[in-house]
Amino acid sequence: MRFIHTADWHLGRLFHGQHLTEDQAVVLDQLVGLAHEARPDVIVVAGDIYDRAVPPPEAVELLDDVLSRLVLDLKIPVILIAGNHDSPNRLNFGARLLAGRRLYVCGNLPRQPALATFHDTTGPVHFLSVPYAEPATVRQCLECPAVTDHNSAMAHYLDYARTNAITPNTRTILIAHAFVAGGSECESERPLSVGGAGTVDPACFHGFHYVALGHLHCRQPIPSAPGGYCGSLMKYSFDEADQPKGAFVVDMDAAGNCTQEFIPLKPRRDVRRITGRLADLLNGPTNASENRDDYLEVTLLDEGVVLDAIGRLREVYPNVLSLARAASSEGPDDPHARPDVRRMDDAQLFAAFYRHVRGADLTETQRQAFATVADDLLRRQREADAVASCNGNGKHAAPEDAAENVPVPLRV
Repeated sequence: MRFIHTADWHLGRLFHGQHLTEDQAVVLDQLVGLAHEARPDVIVVAGDIYDRAVPPPEAVELLDDVLSRLVLDLKIPVILIAGNHDSPNRLNFGARLLAGRRLYVCGNLPRQPALATFHDTTGPVHFLSVPYAEPATVRQCLECPAVTDHNSAMAHYLDYARTNAITPNTRTILIAHAFVAGGSECESERPLSVGGAGTVDPACFHGFHYVALGHLHCRQPIPSAPGGYCGSLMKYSFDEADQPKGAFVVDMDAAGNCTQEFIPLKPRRDVRRITGRLADLLNGPTNASENRDDYLEVTLLDEGVVLDAIGRLREVYPNVLSLARAASSEGPDDPHARPDVRRMDDAQLFAAFYRHVRGADLTETQRQAFATVADDLLRRQREADAVASCNGNGKHAAPEDAAENVPVPLRV
């Protein structure tokens, strides 16, 4: 059995104000070419198909084109699951009709586990789809009060699937969208929770012959389980600048043993960081392989005032998206040194703010209180994103307006 493992397409993504749909089309065209050459038995896309619950029309058109080429032209079955960025209901529309054409879409978490079975020369191979779902959704689906967080949700649902859907001693592949404990994060991922409650123990995945995961954008294995994260389709933050992006081609033998081959996909514009003095950078690239049109984060080494630096740089590099000055010589323990807030998560930002205002660190009780409130706000925002949001004039509200604007008092 051969299959392609890809994930985190984030169609419709904005990157520092730049629409990436045309860039995504270039990479997905290469993915279609890879499918044509590799001739897999199936392609799995492990969540975050779109970048938001209400994707722009051009993102929907791109997905329609790519899936039509894969399923109708190349006759390759495709399995899609919803990620935390997707609207489960929207993605799930027409799922039963599409399954008749061998496009298997799993948006909503099903009470009866979604199992697609394919056969090779040695027998059947099951593909179990587990879309992203809030713990409350899993608790209601299974009618199981023991589900309290993401880890218990995944563990209980997989145990339920093993009992009610999976045939023992049959090769089985899990497709899921989750944050496995110990995984390396990137700036471009939307947090599932604050304080670590959103992680899943890899021990949940026992018994599967391959685990095709989505959510984390950095390609990486997971402990004690075959498979892992294939990474995002493209680089969606500057801290991913050194990460190659692509897809896995996976071959499974008769015993269920899998071998992976990572196939890189080349973007139209790379995401890079460059550093130097303004006068030197204005001379243009020093390496012939560097593309002036790449998306750039520029760090200037100049001291003192630099007038219209980004405007002058864009005359040479038109897609400079971020401009920073080099860190000062102050050490990390210098009380006057400014923290890099771009690298902080919500909990770290709040702790730094509290320390600045009160002159003391948060207690553990206060940290837990913040995490509880922040998790509730994240959950409500995801739930709001997952329903159609229209304003009084019948126009779709912007994604950032979809969440409830309800102030929550926090006593610390």
